[in-house]
Amino acid sequence: MTILKRLAWLAAASFLLCSIGTDMRTADAQAKTIKIGFLYPVTGVFAAPGKYMQEGLELYLKEHNNTLGGFKVEVDVADDQGNPSVGLTQIRKLVEQDKVDVVFGPLSAAVGSAIVPYIEQHKIAAVYPIVSSDDLTQRTPSEYIVRTEWSSSQPTHVLGDYAYKTLKYRKVATIAYDFSFGWESLGGFVDTFQRDGGKITKQVWTPLVTPDYSPYLSALPRDVDAVMCSYSGAAAVNFIKQYKAFGLKMPLICQGNTVDESTLQESPDAVGMITALQYSAALKNPANEKFVAAYTKAYGHEPSYYAEGTYVGAQYLDRGLAAVKGNTADSVAFVKAMRAVRITDAPRGPVRFDDHGNPVQNIYIRRVEKQGSRFENVVLQTYPNVSQFWTYNPAEYLKQPVYDRTHPACNGCGG
Repeated sequence: MTILKRLAWLAAASFLLCSIGTDMRTADAQAKTIKIGFLYPVTGVFAAPGKYMQEGLELYLKEHNNTLGGFKVEVDVADDQGNPSVGLTQIRKLVEQDKVDVVFGPLSAAVGSAIVPYIEQHKIAAVYPIVSSDDLTQRTPSEYIVRTEWSSSQPTHVLGDYAYKTLKYRKVATIAYDFSFGWESLGGFVDTFQRDGGKITKQVWTPLVTPDYSPYLSALPRDVDAVMCSYSGAAAVNFIKQYKAFGLKMPLICQGNTVDESTLQESPDAVGMITALQYSAALKNPANEKFVAAYTKAYGHEPSYYAEGTYVGAQYLDRGLAAVKGNTADSVAFVKAMRAVRITDAPRGPVRFDDHGNPVQNIYIRRVEKQGSRFENVVLQTYPNVSQFWTYNPAEYLKQPVYDRTHPACNGCGG
């Protein structure tokens, strides 16, 4: 063998070995499994919407061959029952026993708030695809959490403005859950409606589990233009049914979960109700039509906001994992990578994050209508690129306390 031939052979062998080494390293990287701790209500009062959460995540994984960011995925499920104390127990199991790389969920705002200190103590990255607690991206943000859906008052700011300016309502009473989600979702409506010039004449609060709403319905004034409400899951079904049975004639305008697709077919009395939310299965855009078709084929019913929320949450997780090449050890960098993602074709429409880590997105005014044998949230109006701060100056807005039972103060109660 001549010297030239020997050098050529060595060069070829060296290239082959390098190629084999590169392929092996790539194979090793792709062989890594990302463990997701999926925390959501399998049982309890929020079990119905929780099922839609499970289906949304499942569909995204099926469409991507059970991989995210190019890595195989293993999902460990934990049932928080919609209960904060149970949620704390379950996240401990996911992190300390199951050794998950990222927490995905929960649904309940109360559970989401309860587990924040644990997430920060253990420095575990978390994707909140549903939890809407306002202060999560306002006064007390966490660098370990990416919230991919909404804040509680974001759509109701819009609804308050629509009620005053378009529906021409001037006097409204409110009724809602007596916990943080109820306070915040009502707070957004009350704040905007009153600033626009409207009057809130009565506020009624109900326990999370309320079999009989009649004492609370009795407290609602009849001389108002409408009643604003905020419920979800089985509570929403029961509330709407009992409101109608009680003979109340005031129009209902509500936070969007109240007529979410997960329970809408069980609420024939919801026809005509106007709500606001960032999603409707009836949205007419190519991404949503494709999503609804795939979801309906897979599960035999339309998706809800809970399903779309986990589907899009998985999309953020997918792109975030790709950006950090599967390295979830640096939780802060991982969360930053997800927050840097812009999705232009989510089923709900374009989504990006503001400087505080909350989605900026379309909010839709919807009306429940019967279409054939089914009920749909038909979109009446689109408010594009809505911030969690609505049209208010963020710095001034954050000087106020978070919306609660007493803030903003009711300007017509007892008057």
